[in-house]
Amino acid sequence: MAFAHPVCARLGDIAYESCVKAGATVHKGGTYVCMEGPQFSTLAESRLYRTWGMDIIGMTNLTEAKLAREAEICYATIALVTDYDCWHPDHDSVTVDMIIQNLVANAKTAQAVIAEAVSRLPYARTCECANALQHAIITRPEAVPDPVKRHLAPIIGRYMK
Repeated sequence: MAFAHPVCARLGDIAYESCVKAGATVHKGGTYVCMEGPQFSTLAESRLYRTWGMDIIGMTNLTEAKLAREAEICYATIALVTDYDCWHPDHDSVTVDMIIQNLVANAKTAQAVIAEAVSRLPYARTCECANALQHAIITRPEAVPDPVKRHLAPIIGRYMK
């Protein structure tokens, strides 16, 4: 199962178009770094991520993207920024109150974007996500117990009988 590009390109386009339609300030593309949380970055960590070319720092995206690919679910990220982290000279003292205030303000934008994105979803998928497991399962079918096959049937049923 290839994972060089964890975001579904078609769903990413739909997300971008939906952000534009909703009037959100939007940037297409970028590189996400997943850190252990919940916690704030130190100034040294924040500067390091920037030297790596990271655009967004978060705590969940990579794990979710891998699980979605394994389940053949199209995946894209709409990252609503709550703070610039401590690297930014005007934002060196990030507080939980500030993050919560921005998070609440972002909620309305997120609702508008998601509603727009859902209305743009195609009926049939033609992306690679739809068949991500086709050549990824290396376990011999006869080595997988029948109860496991039944339990995983919604995900692997068309590849393993």
